[in-house]
Amino acid sequence: MSTLELNRRQALIAGGLGALSLGMPGMVLGSDKLDATGKAVAAEKSCIFVLLCGGPSHLDTWDMKPNAPTSIRGPYQPIATQVPGMRINEMHTELAKLTDQFMLINSMSHPGAISNHFDAMHNLLSGQSEKRVAQGVPDDLPYIGSYVAKHRPSKRNIVSNAWLIKCVGPPVFCAPNIGIGGYIGSAYAPVFVGSAQNHPAMESFTPPEIYDPVDQVRLERRRELLANMESNVLAKDVRGADWEQLREKSYDALTRPEGRDAFILDREPTKLRDRYGRHPLGQNLLLARRMVEAGVRFVTVNGWTGQAPFDTAGPPSSSWDMHGGNMGMGNAFGNGSYGMGFCLPRLDQALSALLSDLKERGLMENTLVVVTGEFGRTPNVLTQTPPGRQHWPSCFSSIMAGAGIAGGGVYGLSDKHGAYVTNNPVRPEEFAATIYHALDIPINEPQNNSGISRPLTTGKPVMELFG
Repeated sequence: MSTLELNRRQALIAGGLGALSLGMPGMVLGSDKLDATGKAVAAEKSCIFVLLCGGPSHLDTWDMKPNAPTSIRGPYQPIATQVPGMRINEMHTELAKLTDQFMLINSMSHPGAISNHFDAMHNLLSGQSEKRVAQGVPDDLPYIGSYVAKHRPSKRNIVSNAWLIKCVGPPVFCAPNIGIGGYIGSAYAPVFVGSAQNHPAMESFTPPEIYDPVDQVRLERRRELLANMESNVLAKDVRGADWEQLREKSYDALTRPEGRDAFILDREPTKLRDRYGRHPLGQNLLLARRMVEAGVRFVTVNGWTGQAPFDTAGPPSSSWDMHGGNMGMGNAFGNGSYGMGFCLPRLDQALSALLSDLKERGLMENTLVVVTGEFGRTPNVLTQTPPGRQHWPSCFSSIMAGAGIAGGGVYGLSDKHGAYVTNNPVRPEEFAATIYHALDIPINEPQNNSGISRPLTTGKPVMELFG
């Protein structure tokens, strides 16, 4: 190959750094900023997005109806909180102490006839309600984390968009564009971290290889090789300076320890790890906090709470798909893997620890916390043994905190049975727009794809949620 044939891709590959520029998911670098000592400055705004895959029952968690008939309200009672009118499950003993730190949205809703995980999750994560295929436009929408990675790439980490435990098990639980980045490209898709067999609650947890580059000696040799190639060849090209800058930025990202160090959870005090809970959700939320501190912009955490010791049924992507006996999932109000008696205390422990930890570390101002399922559950408890509830997209609940979100309030209302929204509906469009606004991403900037201009979202932020 002649020197003139050497292009940017080949030069980067020769230096062993090509992965950062060849469309590897989530690996999107921004410009670096260092303080006077050479250390990275504090991260800009980031998001920890807790996705309760399967769709938790809003009537049994955050929009309880204690005055409704038993067949609707279920077996639980609300617990007193610091916010008048905020009714949350009696098993949320720790969250009840922190209600002044988050906003509860009880008016989430999917427009149209949508009742399956696949479509509901796609709409929620893309911030769009309409099926564009029907309009002759491919349904290749990117998800919120991918947009964030594009508009606010990390300045300190080789990863901008991460997903802790990809949804597994039956494909019905995975949104279609979760791993591709949609029309903006795979470079903005998330890096998946962990699995049911490899998660941070396990002693043997292993970080993804992306954070374990080739050994230092080989990396230095490849850096020298690339530098020589640049001096002999690339300097003759007007783009040589750009190539050198990218190479140095890539090298710096690979060798900087922040990203790898985030996975060493043993550096956290034992008391703090116990506070989060020694289960998949608890330790993944702790890992998410450490990743945000290391510069990752958007971390989606699968809301899998683990498997009950006596009940190993069920994939680790759908703790909250509590149908009950008609789907072979056991009692939705019991203590099995698909039971609120098992899942709600773990969610209460982990989420309250995250909110408290972020506040104590001074991170709430720049960290948005979102907790939601893809939809809610039917007002009526199914008349079956054991009991459960079916999918219900017309009304469900979400939590938002940090990054300018005001605490101590309830936004939106549902009717007396929690069936339909009666005040201030929040569609996927408004939901996504609110997240973008909190993260300082301009929502009016058009997204160009092969000459087609698309809006980032057609919704408007819910400004009443902000302080």
